[in-house]
Amino acid sequence: MSFTESLPTLNACLNGTATVLLTAGFICIKSGREKAHRACMLSAFSMSVIFLFFYVLHKWLVQGVHTPFEGEGAWRSFYYVMLASHIFLAMLIVPLILTTLTLAIRGQRERHRAWARWTFPIWYYVSVTGVLVYCFLYLWW
Repeated sequence: MSFTESLPTLNACLNGTATVLLTAGFICIKSGREKAHRACMLSAFSMSVIFLFFYVLHKWLVQGVHTPFEGEGAWRSFYYVMLASHIFLAMLIVPLILTTLTLAIRGQRERHRAWARWTFPIWYYVSVTGVLVYCFLYLWW
């Protein structure tokens, strides 16, 4: 397997790791463990940044050629609805994450919390559906 061919698997692993870290960060903040929450969220952010680098690199290396989905029927419809929502929300999440992170760094807790109520579920959805897109394209069909 070439480096280029291994990038989708690497990206799915990075997305999966981000999902685990987001889950841990959520549990930590709900249980009052602020330092652990901070570490988890900064780690999730780091995984997402690394993912984005390798995702763009993969698209550049394959010159924008996409992997077609080979499923049929209801699975095909489900996949394309999920993919469309994933792409749209993936574009939306970048400024949301940056704003939420900036507010946390500046110590603006109430504003951070208000933004995080929107940022977290969208980021979580994008992370999970990123792994699912990989599974649909490379593992299940």
